Amino acid sequence: MRRLLPEPAADGLDPYELYGDRPGLRVGMVMSVDGAVTDAEGWTDGLGGDADFRVFRTLRALADAVLVGAGTVRTGRLGPARLRPDLRERRGGPPAPIVVVSRSLELDWTLPLFTAAETPTIVVTSEKARGSVPPTVRAVTAGEDDIDLHAAVRQLRDLGHEHLLCEGGPALTTSLLRAGLVDELCLNIAPTLLGSPRHTRLLGALDTPAEVEPAAVYLDEGVLFLRYRV
Repeated sequence: MRRLLPEPAADGLDPYELYGDRPGLRVGMVMSVDGAVTDAEGWTDGLGGDADFRVFRTLRALADAVLVGAGTVRTGRLGPARLRPDLRERRGGPPAPIVVVSRSLELDWTLPLFTAAETPTIVVTSEKARGSVPPTVRAVTAGEDDIDLHAAVRQLRDLGHEHLLCEGGPALTTSLLRAGLVDELCLNIAPTLLGSPRHTRLLGALDTPAEVEPAAVYLDEGVLFLRYRV
């Protein structure tokens, strides 16, 4: 990996060191040059290649908890978090828990994400929906009829999950930005144009524009890694 901003640096930089400052809540997503965050199969696998996966695994290894939306879970393709041996050693312990944020709790509780995770998965929901969570799954309740994201983040930090990583999808990312909870936005720009309106876009509508400040730019295998302070 090569740094282009804030000052250029030679190839061979370590992503774990580059991203190791661990802001409070970081969003990490990959997208095509024309703004799509899903490939032809409705997933992210075909976008960023090996370079994106290296950063994806690094951000997970640095996180205390990984936030995902219920739509991502419903694809059935999100398994329990795992760590490569080298990242496990650097992290000094097991992977961070996946935290599923869901209002409806229309989830398949038999998925390995809920039954076979080394670090048990957590579900964030409202008091109204809490009764639908199986007793074997840890739940964090925040808000009466709807999820209060500010309360959810506070409770997760009370549990020791200080540094949070959101992997999307777009609905959860948009909600966190609307709530003013995002500290850093990490966009990995894959060198491809998909050119179809059917592909999912990065964000939904924001109530007001969110100001962002470029913090760093890296390059690896044609993928641009952009870091913005929000």
